[in-house]
Amino acid sequence: MEQEVQQKKRVEFDLDQFSGDKRATMALMYEETLKRFVEGSLIPGKIIEIRGTDVLIDIGYKSEGLVSSEEFGDMAGVKLGDEVEVLLEQIEDEEGKVVISKVKAEQKRMWDNVLSHCEEGSIIEGDIKSRVKGGLIVDISGVKAFLPGSQIDVAPVRNVDDLLNKKFEFKVMKINRDRRNIVLSRRELIEQRRRDKRKQLLADIKIGQVRSGLFKNITDFGAFIDLGGLDGLLHITDMSWGRVSHPSKILKIGDNVEVMILNIDYEKERVSLGLKQKQANPWDNIDVKFPVGTKVHGKVVNLVPYGAFVEIEEGVEGLVHISEISWVQRVAKASDVLAIGQEVDAVVLNINKADQKISLGIRQTTENPWDTVRDRYPVGMRVKGVVRNFTSYGAFVELEEGIDGMIHVSDMSWTRKVNHPSEMLKKGDPVDVSIIEVDPQNQRISLGLKQAQEDPWSTIAQRYKVGQLVKGKISKLAAFGAFVELEEGIDGLVHISQISDQHVEKVRDVLKPGQEVEARVIKIDPIERRIGLSIKAASMPEEEFVVKDDMLTGLKPGEDLVDLASAFDEAFGLAENQDWRPGEKGGRRRDKERGKERGKEKEEEE
Repeated sequence: MEQEVQQKKRVEFDLDQFSGDKRATMALMYEETLKRFVEGSLIPGKIIEIRGTDVLIDIGYKSEGLVSSEEFGDMAGVKLGDEVEVLLEQIEDEEGKVVISKVKAEQKRMWDNVLSHCEEGSIIEGDIKSRVKGGLIVDISGVKAFLPGSQIDVAPVRNVDDLLNKKFEFKVMKINRDRRNIVLSRRELIEQRRRDKRKQLLADIKIGQVRSGLFKNITDFGAFIDLGGLDGLLHITDMSWGRVSHPSKILKIGDNVEVMILNIDYEKERVSLGLKQKQANPWDNIDVKFPVGTKVHGKVVNLVPYGAFVEIEEGVEGLVHISEISWVQRVAKASDVLAIGQEVDAVVLNINKADQKISLGIRQTTENPWDTVRDRYPVGMRVKGVVRNFTSYGAFVELEEGIDGMIHVSDMSWTRKVNHPSEMLKKGDPVDVSIIEVDPQNQRISLGLKQAQEDPWSTIAQRYKVGQLVKGKISKLAAFGAFVELEEGIDGLVHISQISDQHVEKVRDVLKPGQEVEARVIKIDPIERRIGLSIKAASMPEEEFVVKDDMLTGLKPGEDLVDLASAFDEAFGLAENQDWRPGEKGGRRRDKERGKERGKEKEEEE
């Protein structure tokens, strides 16, 4: 606007030298000139002279303009009289000369041509010409546009140089007319076309259809199949009716594969695919093909702590639980006896068609040794075995491979109360035992250690008499008295009232374990397995010794004087375990007996 005002002032100054009609005519001519010659406009001109490196062009203004020969490129084809289009940069510079440019005229013409059919959001073609910081330069009909590096493709481009001098389509993201700047995106165009293609594909596909796709990506849980613009997930569990350790075992990237449409999520644009669904499900007639009791042959395909999975045909696996591997072998883990890839024979035990589960047994392919165990080990038979293991309530003895019997602690000694089997036995020891009970159904054999030996209490009355002086060592102390070991396994009880003529407050103040003492026998009961002793009666002359009622204090009928461990269990609050196997006939009886014994010992202590 300011340039127009200045131009009008110059025109008025020039018209001052004219008058009358001539002035009016010149004013009209100047008015037309003002309309034609506007800075920034394209003006036609004619070459009137070539001056070395400059070309003089007449644009019909009061003065000509000079253009550098470099703007013409090859001057060989340039001659006087040629018409050219130039851009009027300045009507007058500081020297009063008009400033024009042929190159800028060409650039403006191309820019105007591009803008005539290009707007933000439109699609155009262009050639990628060069690399610049942050992206690429694209030539669009002679106009340079910028393609940011993030907008080249949907995936990172490893080598951008591979794109140079190639033609692509782009989406116009932004146009700055003042700065003549255009920003393009190829990524947006690709994504938009993919979105359109996905929507069309989602409208076409149906559940149950079989479609062809390209295997394009793989993960541990499955594979992604390109259905032609829409990726579907083929999960590893839908690749085969059989076991698939990894998708790469079934497919390779680049493979063309036919898959079935299993599910479509239109909102999230997700499709689930299946490969195995193109084939019949082997579980459909499984109960007909493999009825219960059928002997099958298969291969171990997986091992878990609780068993082994055996494939009996493609897509059909059965579980052999560790309890069904062997009749006699103790299997802690399936991997201890089986290996992946190993071929085995098994028997079908159960079929759950709904859950697609089959229970198999390997041991059922051989005879169960427990079926004939009664014939080999009749009750009362004395046998040899090896101590294999301990529990708190007994010891397991191996009679033959896989056949164990159990010695309960109550069946270990005629004379001792055994709290733990380690008091009598060691692991690996050979032992002679007697068969007490055989239960093939529950696979149990009860053994007796003491039953294989003579009961020392059966002849106790022959070795000890009431009034007899005996010597022994203090074996254990209790609040109610002390136990004296007379011979191995035979203890007598000295009640606290029979320790001394003086009042004894605490047994441990007078007697110590291991101390040798002399005592007189005051009571013998072979049936109840007890011997009562009196230390203070030992000093009494034999002819004066008479068993009086006060000597038998604490030795009431029914008291088990040799049950040493129970007394100490009561004193220290130790709990005793139940019998070795729930439901064993002898176990309930022994538990009941132990309960009675504890009651007696508590009564004695009081």
